[in-house]
Amino acid sequence: MEYIENKELEEKEVKGIFTDMLKYSPSKLCGMLGNVITVPIYTSLFSTEQYGLYTISIAMLSFLCIIFSDWVGLSGLRFFKHHQIAEDLPKYLSTLVIILTINMSLMFGLSIIFKDNLYTLFHVPFKYFMAVLLLIIPVAIRALLSQLLRAQLKSVSYTVATILNQFATIFLAVFFAKFFHFGAASILLAMGVSISLIDILLLYQSEILKVFKFQKVEWQFIFPIIKYGIPIAAASLSAWIITQSNKFIMNGISGFSKAALVGVGYGLTLPILMTLFAMITVAAIPRIYNLYEAKIDVRPIISRFLGYYLLVALPIITVMSVYSVEYTQIFANVKFSEAFVLVPYFAFGVLFLSMTDYTTLQYHLANKTHIGFIAKLVSGIIGVILNIILIPKMGLIGVGIGTFSANFLYWLLTVIIVLPQFRLMLPKCTLLRIFISALPCAGLYYLLKTGVLNVPASIQMISILVLFYCCYTVLKLKFIKARY
Repeated sequence: MEYIENKELEEKEVKGIFTDMLKYSPSKLCGMLGNVITVPIYTSLFSTEQYGLYTISIAMLSFLCIIFSDWVGLSGLRFFKHHQIAEDLPKYLSTLVIILTINMSLMFGLSIIFKDNLYTLFHVPFKYFMAVLLLIIPVAIRALLSQLLRAQLKSVSYTVATILNQFATIFLAVFFAKFFHFGAASILLAMGVSISLIDILLLYQSEILKVFKFQKVEWQFIFPIIKYGIPIAAASLSAWIITQSNKFIMNGISGFSKAALVGVGYGLTLPILMTLFAMITVAAIPRIYNLYEAKIDVRPIISRFLGYYLLVALPIITVMSVYSVEYTQIFANVKFSEAFVLVPYFAFGVLFLSMTDYTTLQYHLANKTHIGFIAKLVSGIIGVILNIILIPKMGLIGVGIGTFSANFLYWLLTVIIVLPQFRLMLPKCTLLRIFISALPCAGLYYLLKTGVLNVPASIQMISILVLFYCCYTVLKLKFIKARY
């Protein structure tokens, strides 16, 4: 592909990314807050057995959504602009709805036929199994509608829906647990009610019904969606193997109580950090697609936002890891305190996993998502092998090593496998400023940990982060002024 120069359009879209980040930020910050408070709330409400059952049920839900629904929504985002320009949105939307309907029917059929195999795989009681299957319907509708909302660049509407969904689920889960004593099923029921209501809101916000009408579907619409989406589903399944299979392996070896510790370690890291970091990608990716469709070279823009990601992620994850004991004590009930050993492994695993959002953009732009699938599959298989070998010998630490190794390998493969005309530029100046800013923070950490300055752990963590960003700002304004 030959790039053309259009600085006016490029600057317009970059400014749009920052504007959308501001609009999306309430949803991501509230989402992060919601993920933070769910761990102390749920670990206080439920026993280790019940929390472990909830953890396994949610992992099962994500497994089935990956296979049957999520990739349809992502395809809707990727090709929305193309079909909008071609003025054939009604037929395109019909195609998406028909594919999603077929997938849901196929899921229920296969679940009935292979129910015994699924029981063996997931180890969940029958009522939880059925609850998860029913829950997928509103979840699948939400996944499609929310991606269409992103494609329309309706960031404020997306933000409102996300915030309402997050906190409605938490409120209803506490209500069902306190007054009806449903146990871990309280969370699944709360999700079903809140997401169904959000689906109605999303239909109104997206205004899809104004342009949607069932039309005859042609293969020329179906084939690109399947070609793009199936590798994404396969890649997401491989990512699920990396991040979720450890729960099932631990459950099979040590039961729901130990799986609950893995769930707490996961809950304290991946959903919180990924929600925060997604503030950049949720705004940037749709506009990067638009720039690429206009034949603009998007590599400098991707590299710039990769630098912003590292600026946000590295300090937070480092502080979270070195204060893992104190961090776990703050946010999890005391009966789950052993999960602290997982925090550094999971947190740095998230660092590399989130970085692949930038390194794999090349595969999405080139419609070669099968490459990302292969990278994830290889790393996922190695992660499972490591978990099977290490968990019986090392317990929770084995889970941490296996998960981190798989995430790091996935990132490494996406750095090595680079398509022609898609090689990213390293944000050198950003990395240099980060490194120099970390030096005084290391000195402050030493003083705090040796007791020279006796302050609570939460204040210590905040102080180190404040010092880091003050140093970084001074360096950027006074000394190392290059953009990235």
